[in-house]
Amino acid sequence: MGKKDAKSKDKGAGRAKIAGVDKAAASSKALGSKDYDRELKKLHVELVKLQQWVVAKGLKVCIIFEGRDGAGKGGTIKAITERVSPRVFRVIALPAPTEREKSQMYAQRYLPHLPAAGEIVIFDRSWYNRAGVERVMGFCTDDQAQQFLKMTPLFEQLMVKSGIILLKYWLEVSPEEQTRRLAARVDDGRKTWKLSPMDVKSYDRWDDYTKARDEMFAATDNPWAPWFVARSEDKKRVRLNVISHFLKHVPYKNLPAAKVKLGKRKIGRYKAVDYPFKFVPELF
Repeated sequence: MGKKDAKSKDKGAGRAKIAGVDKAAASSKALGSKDYDRELKKLHVELVKLQQWVVAKGLKVCIIFEGRDGAGKGGTIKAITERVSPRVFRVIALPAPTEREKSQMYAQRYLPHLPAAGEIVIFDRSWYNRAGVERVMGFCTDDQAQQFLKMTPLFEQLMVKSGIILLKYWLEVSPEEQTRRLAARVDDGRKTWKLSPMDVKSYDRWDDYTKARDEMFAATDNPWAPWFVARSEDKKRVRLNVISHFLKHVPYKNLPAAKVKLGKRKIGRYKAVDYPFKFVPELF
């Protein structure tokens, strides 16, 4: 096989993997709940250590999650944040822009949310809306999308030079798994809020989103702000994989902590009044 043929084969394999149809990954056994909980607990301990280090050293960390509808962004973010302080780990999930925001410079509404010293900001969708949903669904012109792709690497370079640690994750899911998850949102009363009218409209735009993703990667996957792709066929595995990757890309150390000892508690010096408390009914 010539070099040209080998190169073409490698590119084809890469496209197959990013499309979420890598056979080895698809056939892997689902991770059991006990194994998942055990590994997640270990990672949560490390996230707490990272949190303490970020605060102590005044680090600024920005994490972006992008991907198709139903790719598992929300669940991954929840797995990251459920055991840490919301004052350090801030999740930003902006609604559709207001009329005023539409008249601003595009990135303007995202700027106030960037991290200050001692903060980790997680964007559940970000300025990359312009490269994805806005472009595909016609909320911006093609010229506006191209201008965004041209300017974003410069914007992110400024972020990194200012001391922000920037991590960008794309969660990739297959069309079959996406369909299964979106259908579950229809049938499960706990998930109906996740299924927006925009999700329904964009459901048959798979190829359009694929094209938009490929052009976004080509323009914004740079050494100072690379994209990391995580296969999301198994929600539990992708959560563990992303958290592990995140921990490796933000250097931290375990800060020494003084041992805490609870002292003797003095109870009984005050007699509580006989107040008619309004108790919550105990139905369970």
